[in-house]
Amino acid sequence: MVWSENVADDVVLRRWQLLPRPDSLVNLELPVHMRVCCKHVSKLGAMQRQRKNSRFGLLWFGFWSTLFDMPGLPADHELFARAALGAYQRDPNTPLRLLSLSENATYLAGEPGGDTEPLVLRVHRPDYHSVAGIASELSWMAALRRETTVKTPELVPASDGDQVVAATVGDRTLYVDAVSFVPGCTAEEAPDVVGFAELGELTAIMHDHAQSWTAPASFTRFGWDLDAILGPDARWGNWRDAPALTKGDTAAIERAVTEITSRISKFGTGSDRFGLIHADLRLSNLMVDPSSPGAGITVIDFDDCGWGWHLADLAAVVSWLEDTPEADAMIADWLRGYQAVRVLSEEHLALIPTFVMLRRVQLTAWIASHADADAAISVGADYARGTARLAERYLGDQSWLQDAVFASPLTPTA
Repeated sequence: MVWSENVADDVVLRRWQLLPRPDSLVNLELPVHMRVCCKHVSKLGAMQRQRKNSRFGLLWFGFWSTLFDMPGLPADHELFARAALGAYQRDPNTPLRLLSLSENATYLAGEPGGDTEPLVLRVHRPDYHSVAGIASELSWMAALRRETTVKTPELVPASDGDQVVAATVGDRTLYVDAVSFVPGCTAEEAPDVVGFAELGELTAIMHDHAQSWTAPASFTRFGWDLDAILGPDARWGNWRDAPALTKGDTAAIERAVTEITSRISKFGTGSDRFGLIHADLRLSNLMVDPSSPGAGITVIDFDDCGWGWHLADLAAVVSWLEDTPEADAMIADWLRGYQAVRVLSEEHLALIPTFVMLRRVQLTAWIASHADADAAISVGADYARGTARLAERYLGDQSWLQDAVFASPLTPTA
């Protein structure tokens, strides 16, 4: 889920090139930014994006997105966003623009700079979260904003004070919530703006807060244990169903999974290593504003927050980049920031490659169950095959990530 005005440009690019187009559209002259091909949306420095008309791109995104629907989300998800407008005292004819289609459908209601502050509406797919689960996610997000230096979107309650609205269309009901619009773009779009040491420090603050926070009595979130990540009925799917895996690939990943399971089981779930985490701190879930130096990072999309290992939040930072040189630099910087707040023992540091490999397998499972998602389209079948190659390296190369992990650890600040 992404909360920025110009986020859809890359999605339009990929879908424009991947989809068969009607003859009437084949020769359409597109803006420059829609004619630039990005091989992998997450590759740092892969391209210098040229954007001349983001609103044009969003119009096309709205058109093409009707052809791609995430598992569980009805094709007419916009109707549910519109049905929720009244609960926020917004005109039922308020313009809606689809910002992101992933686990949920996220809409911008209204326009930045208009008479009324725009809202970001999130339409939840059915049967993924309960009302209590959504409210719990929002309560932690709001507490971080209120009680720490971590910047998060501002929760916008409905006019009756409810944090979650039940939007009904015909005989169907989906849950909707709203937050404030965050200006800027995702860190995925402007990776050079991101300070990974800053992100590490923010993550440590989040972990500290979670350990000391008194959650509401009704607080409930799911767990990210090994079975929820690696099992045949894992929350994000079964990695064994990923496209293009050969028998040899599957065997290599299975060997890595066996080793991951052994090492993390021994590591355990003590309070110094396991607790409430964001669980998806990848670049697309961080907002930055290149036009506002010093604005820092805004953490968004707590949809997957739950009970898990703290080091899983580090592993998520290098999502899609696990086997690249950029990952080493990102991890080293993140650790410098994190350890300025929370020192990690050698026992923890030694497990970082294992958690990075765990995340890689988890994302491979996600691709298997979300073939139409933007990120899955970007990386394609090569990602699953790359997971097998990385599994072999994880098992056979003891130097992998070691320089990044053990580079100049810091002690906590006073």
